[in-house]
Order: sequence, then structure tokens, then C-alpha cells
Amino acid sequence: MFPKIKKVIPLAEHILLIIFDNGDKKQYSIEIACKKWDVFFNLLTIPHLFEQVKVDQGGYGISWNDEIDLSANELYQNGIEYKEDTCIAVNC
Repeated sequence: MFPKIKKVIPLAEHILLIIFDNGDKKQYSIEIACKKWDVFFNLLTIPHLFEQVKVDQGGYGISWNDEIDLSANELYQNGIEYKEDTCIAVNC
């Protein structure tokens, strides 16, 4: 079982910083989701939608609206370990 999400922060270049309840921090590029599911292209094309991300109740995922969401499992498994000196986003 994967840890639950404690906090999500939208960063530059459509990257998310996810903080999990076990203390792990991961970066997740929305481009990963775009390769799997077409609906995520909306986050790249609709102004300011990406920044509206929020943690779902219970920390089992994140969502933007009723159609666009990601599970904690997807984010934990496919996210890249966050380290301040190797951050891939501009404003980490």
C-alpha cells in the first residue's frame, strides 16, 4: 500500500511537488499523465487549470475537477524523488 498525500504544490513547467504522509517528497510531470490519458492535455491548454490542483479527502489522490484526477499510487510509483539540488522545475 502506498502512502497518502499530505500536500500538493503546482510548480513551473507543469510539475507537481507531492508531499506524502510518510515524509517522502516526489515530483511528477503532468506530461507523464498526458502520455497515458488524453484528458490531462486540458491541464496544458486551459489557462490556470493546472494551478487549481487539490488533495482529495483522505489523501488517496489529487484532483482538478470531476474529470481530471490522479491516485496517490500513480504519483508515488511514477514520481521522481524530490531533492532540492536536483529539482527539475524552475521554482522549487
